[in-house]
Amino acid sequence: MGKEAKKIVTVDVAKLLEMLNAALAEEWLAYYQYWVGAKVMEGPMRSEIEPELLLHANQELGHAVLVADRIIQLGGTPLLHPQDWFKHSRCAYDAPVDPYIEVILEQNLQGERCAIQRYNEIATFTNGKDHMTHQMATQILAEEIEHENDIEDWITDINRMKEELRKFRV
Repeated sequence: MGKEAKKIVTVDVAKLLEMLNAALAEEWLAYYQYWVGAKVMEGPMRSEIEPELLLHANQELGHAVLVADRIIQLGGTPLLHPQDWFKHSRCAYDAPVDPYIEVILEQNLQGERCAIQRYNEIATFTNGKDHMTHQMATQILAEEIEHENDIEDWITDINRMKEELRKFRV
């Protein structure tokens, strides 16, 4: 980070780097959870939802790039070993052992809610103290909120479809 940039960052950088490395770990786990879940998913609306989950996966990967770049700009080192992801992540990784679409969506929904908490914390921590990190965090936060909304909408659509099918069975 340049001299002038260092002057305007008035945040505890060590604590921020810890928060950012946790976010980085969570992004890598979210990327893989979305990607592998989309690949093995079964059930109604799979063909419509699979490409959207792959898009979410790519967005999570993009978040990881942004976070890693910011860690380096702040003079830190991004987590170097995948085994460290689980040590630093507070968001769970749920392997898609049950490939049913609703299970996959619920797993991803929990991940998004955890990510929303993480980026809200980073945005709050950096507000007025580190403008670049704050801007990055609010940008990612907006996308995580959008992901949560998408997943909630898909779950609602599947539930409505199931209700309609029940009407025909009666």
